[in-house]
Amino acid sequence: MSGANAVKEDRLWQRHAAMAKLGGTPRGGVNRQALSPEDAAARNQLARWASARGFAIFTDAIGNLFVRREGSDPKAAPVMSGSHMDSQPTGGRFDGMYGVLAAFEALEALEDAGVTTKRPVMAVAWTNEEGSRFQPGAMGSAVFAGTYELDEMLAQKDWKGVVLKDALAETLKAAPAPRREGIPGFPVDSYVEAHIEQGPRLENAATTIGVVTAIQGSRRYIVTIEGEEAHAGTTPRAARKDAYAAATRLAAALYEATADTDDTLRFTIGRVEVSPGSPNTVPGKVSFTIDMRHPDDTVLVEREAAIERLLAEKTKPCTASLQKVTNVPPTNFDPAVIDLVRAKATGLGLTNMDMPSGAGHDAMHVAKLCPTGMIFVPCERGISHNEIENATPSDLAAGTRVLVEVLEALANR
Repeated sequence: MSGANAVKEDRLWQRHAAMAKLGGTPRGGVNRQALSPEDAAARNQLARWASARGFAIFTDAIGNLFVRREGSDPKAAPVMSGSHMDSQPTGGRFDGMYGVLAAFEALEALEDAGVTTKRPVMAVAWTNEEGSRFQPGAMGSAVFAGTYELDEMLAQKDWKGVVLKDALAETLKAAPAPRREGIPGFPVDSYVEAHIEQGPRLENAATTIGVVTAIQGSRRYIVTIEGEEAHAGTTPRAARKDAYAAATRLAAALYEATADTDDTLRFTIGRVEVSPGSPNTVPGKVSFTIDMRHPDDTVLVEREAAIERLLAEKTKPCTASLQKVTNVPPTNFDPAVIDLVRAKATGLGLTNMDMPSGAGHDAMHVAKLCPTGMIFVPCERGISHNEIENATPSDLAAGTRVLVEVLEALANR
């Protein structure tokens, strides 16, 4: 019996349903912020399933959670697969969680089929991929890969001032697991991440498997504009240092400066905070986030320069500053892994197409360590980061079957 044939569609679907209850929202989505009680509950659930199958579990200093199925050579570098369990505040049931559960289903399928692999095969749930509570995102995989310094990330604060180190300690207390000491990171032979597409191309093309070739580059910023609070009824507009007025001028200019004729550049202002937030007080401070992405890093460099120029031009008489949060260059995946994903999908009789990823994923950091690739499956109307995000049991199972065959091949080479 092959590992792919041992994938159980209903088991995989029911596990998604169980996880969706942890942080579930009235509209059917999830709010499972990184290092929250809901995140701890999801970690405990995965650990219970792993323990029931006799798989080893452990965590590291940034809270990444690993599940290990042993190979015939326990000293060999493992083959790994996974994603994340944290969500956006109004997130869906499948973003990230599918990659974790597909990886765990792969371990179970290999076990059920009695498949022996030379290398250990591991599933991983990376810490804080979304970056909605603590910035930057993809933090656990980046620390694991050495992209970010552990101590610097532990010192980060969420929007309410909670220090990540403290939130992590509470989470690991609520979801205890054996701890791998020292700086995160260890040798990995190869890594493959399954994920919903988060876009409409697969569904529009009636295609089941996306063979992911690359991830476009991304940069994140926080803009802070400082003005002066004043009485809304007595202060003439000409005398005001209205931080919100300056922010709207800047935002309009930024949207115009980042428009391109082929609609390739992605520019988003996703979070805005106005202070003091009183109806009858002229705002004295505004901060907002910028998310900017493009497949060509030179374009991102050019547009960053435009942001800095407009920051000085459009915010007077206020003052403005730009905090650069992340700078992740485009990632090209390993050709051999890409070929293997394509070959296994074709061998299983599944329609497939090559495609880049517009969204960032943990795989972009792990790719610095080892041969890496990704597998996409369709999501309804391409909607993600939304409570109505949806995928079908058959597509999730199909992607997992491809994943099992790829992991088995990598683990036995």
